[in-house]
Parts: sequence; C-alpha cells; structure tokens
Amino acid sequence: MLPLKEKDKPIIQKLLSSGCCARCILRFCCVSVQAAYRQLQQSTEENNKSHDAAVPDPPEDPPSKRAKLEPSGSDAPSEEDAAVRLKDEEPRVCVVCLGILQDLCDSSQAVKAVKAEKYEFDTLVLSVSLPAQLCVREHSCWLHVKKEKGLVLDKDDVVQVKEAFKWIMQGQVAKELGGVAVFSKSMFEVGVEFTHPDTDADCHFLFFVQSVFTRMAVVKALEKISDAKFLKHYPCPPTQPTSSCCPPGVQCLHVSVFVAGRYNKFCRSLPQTPWVIDGERRMESSVEELIAAPVLSAFRADGFNFSSSGREDVDVRTLGNGRPFAMELLNPHKSRLNRVEMKQLQETINKSSDKIRVRDLQIVTREAMSRMKEGEEEKTKSYTALVWTQKPIQREDITFIDDIKDLTLDQKTPLRVLHRRALAVRQRVIHSMNARFVDSHHFYLGLKTQAGTYIKEFVHGDFGRTKPNLCQLLNTDTDILELDVESVDVDWPPAIPE
Repeated sequence: MLPLKEKDKPIIQKLLSSGCCARCILRFCCVSVQAAYRQLQQSTEENNKSHDAAVPDPPEDPPSKRAKLEPSGSDAPSEEDAAVRLKDEEPRVCVVCLGILQDLCDSSQAVKAVKAEKYEFDTLVLSVSLPAQLCVREHSCWLHVKKEKGLVLDKDDVVQVKEAFKWIMQGQVAKELGGVAVFSKSMFEVGVEFTHPDTDADCHFLFFVQSVFTRMAVVKALEKISDAKFLKHYPCPPTQPTSSCCPPGVQCLHVSVFVAGRYNKFCRSLPQTPWVIDGERRMESSVEELIAAPVLSAFRADGFNFSSSGREDVDVRTLGNGRPFAMELLNPHKSRLNRVEMKQLQETINKSSDKIRVRDLQIVTREAMSRMKEGEEEKTKSYTALVWTQKPIQREDITFIDDIKDLTLDQKTPLRVLHRRALAVRQRVIHSMNARFVDSHHFYLGLKTQAGTYIKEFVHGDFGRTKPNLCQLLNTDTDILELDVESVDVDWPPAIPE
C-alpha cells in the first residue's frame, strides 16, 4: 500500500496521461514517506529475480513501467490511503525526471567508484547534480496540474527529484559499502552527476530572462516569468523524451586535511619553493618538495598547497626551533594518521635528506592555520649575519651596536624583489642588536626584528633605499656574507615532546 489518498486521484490521472513515472507521481502528490520510494525499488529487484510477468500486488512492477493507478478492491479507497496498482504497459521515459527515478536509481556505479579509489572513511554524503532542464519540465507539469479546476498544489510542497533520488540510493550505497553511515554532512562526498544533451535546449526560451542556464539561473528565471509567458514558449505538459539521462558520472572527494609542523633548513642552495625563472628550473629541489613528497604518499592525496610563516632566501639557513609551516592536502584518500604514524612520517622526511629537518609534525584544523599567518607581520624574528666592512675595524668600533634599541627603518621595496612586490616604503623595527668581533673586516651581527624586516638591505643599504642602514651607522660600506634565521617567534604549532 502506498500513501496516496482520494484527493490525489485527479493529480494522478493528470500526471499519468502526461507520461510521468510512478515516483514523480508520488512527488507531485507531496508524499514525503521515504519508504514509499524505496518500496518501488525493492519491487523491481524482486521482479528481476523472479521474472514473473503476472504482478498481483501494487509494489511489484518496475519503476520504469508507466504507472497506472486504480483503487483497490472497490471504487472507494480506504479512509487513509488509496491503493496503487502498477500494471504492465509499454515502458516510457518519464517526461519530468528523464528516467532518473526510473532505471537510473542504481548504486553500482557509485559504489564501484568508491571502492576503486580506495578511500578510507567512516561516513559519507551523497550529492546529486541534475540537468537544469528538469526545473523547466517540472514547472510545466506543475502548471499542467494547476489548470485542473479545484486542484490546489503548492510548488514548494512537491518533493524534489534530488531528495527522492537520495532516499532511494542512500540505503543501497550504505549496504553495499558494508553499512557505512550516509549523512547530510560528511568529510567524504560521493557526487553523482546526470546529463541529458537531447533536451538541453529546453531552457533556451528563457534567454530573455537569463543569459546563462545553470540550474540556479534557471530556477531564478522561472520565478520571474509569468505563467502565460511560460505557456506561450514551452509545451504543457512537457514533450515525451526519446531517451533517458546518460548514465551518471561519479566523482569522489574528501575535504582537505591540514598538516603542520616546523622545519629547519641547513643548506645555502635550497629554495623554500620550486625556483623557476622564465620557465626554467634553477634548483633541483626545494624545502616544499622535500616535505611534501612523503606527506602526499602517506595521505594518498591528489595535491597540496604549502604555506609558512614567512620565507627565507635560497642562501639563508633556518636554525633553532625552525619555521612554522602548514600543508593543505587536497582530496586525501587517507585522512587520519595516529601519533605513532605521524612520528614515523616525520622520521621518513628527516631521513630523506640532510638539507632539512622537520619537527612537531601534526594534523591541525583549517581554523588553527590563521595563527601561523599572524606571525608574518606581528611577531618577532631573530637572525645572525656575518658582516664584511670595507674599512678595517677594531673591537671597540662596534660595541655601540649593542646599545641600539627599537631602531625604526624606512625600507623601500628592495630591488631584488621589486619584480614581485609592489613599490612602497615600509616601516620596520629592529628591537635589539649585538655585535661579535671576528677580525678587522668581519663581525657577526645578531638582530631581533619585527617580522618582515629586510635584513640584507639593512646591512648593505640597498643603494640608500633602506634608511638608516649599517653603512651609515659604521660610516663605511658593509655587506652581508652569510645569514641565518635563529628563531621565528610564533608559538604554533604546539610543540610535541620528542
């Protein structure tokens, strides 16, 4: 027994004569009992097994057969429901759903796609993409029903094709994937997309309202157009299609996973990211690639986005506790690693190269990554630079440097980065400095600065583009021979005990 009532009979007759399938009739009768849609599916499966042509009970005909609904037993239906009898007739493609709720309610392709790509997940969400012309065809059928005197049918009460499809499919998918829960929200999405090229032109008459024909654009256009204008340009009911929708395309997608840590760089010929100039690669590897390769493999991700709290030049080492970094892993097929597995992954990265080392590797949330970016401008960083002086110096000549506090610099965009950064004058603060004498032309300069300070330009002056600079302070030309980042004072990600 299906939950159809006496008041539904005029709607049923209208839709039957228009070429609607059984499930679309349930939708237009505003039946929101999910089991009613699945019951038809179960009946189809039973028929396929028995090959029995005689069908005595209502639910046992395939949904691909045109539905003929009659009162059961006597002319008067029961008080609550009108019985539905589906009789064998020539199969026809539904004029509204274009076969989606008929013989295309098959979970095998979706399940096959999930299993083939070997995703690991606990729950999933099923998403459905439908051809835009279904909106036009449904609107046409709704107007067709409305034309019957005395019939009242609110369009918003009609069950959507997408919802009916999910009600039928979710149980099948869950069962075939071993009982996995199918929710309305999940980290893992199985997307099913239907197309019907033969009827794409159904939307084209809306060009005077809308210039594009995406599903949402068509919905908005139908809200604007009057009934009279619609009926003037589009048949009511819709024309009979000659074919069903194409078999659905299935796409699986897992939301991004975020991995963070800190890295040390011990090499003065290793860029942070791949170094490509004029289409030609200049270095064989990079910090990003040395970290990313093992991480991508462990999470079986399709790709990644790398970011860090600032960046060092190719010839600069990063020492101390390292520089915070984070990776967004795109469409990971494995989304969780426990502490032991993350520790092993960290060791794999560290064994792969002596040019870098990673610590505090962990999975983080997207929201937590904002803390790393705060450090780029707001936190402090410490450096050690080996400085050369043109004039000979003595130990006493550099002792005054230790007493300089909170020195404000005006730094015009350096010449070496002008090709990728806008021309501007940026104020930066050197909070403190200390000098350690080496010989008459060399000394080590320690600096604690505001994040974003150009250290090299402070030392050599960048042709006067940074003021004041070390050349002015020492009254001699100076240059920087080596630079190390000693610390990046961002307390993220949380330290993990060794």
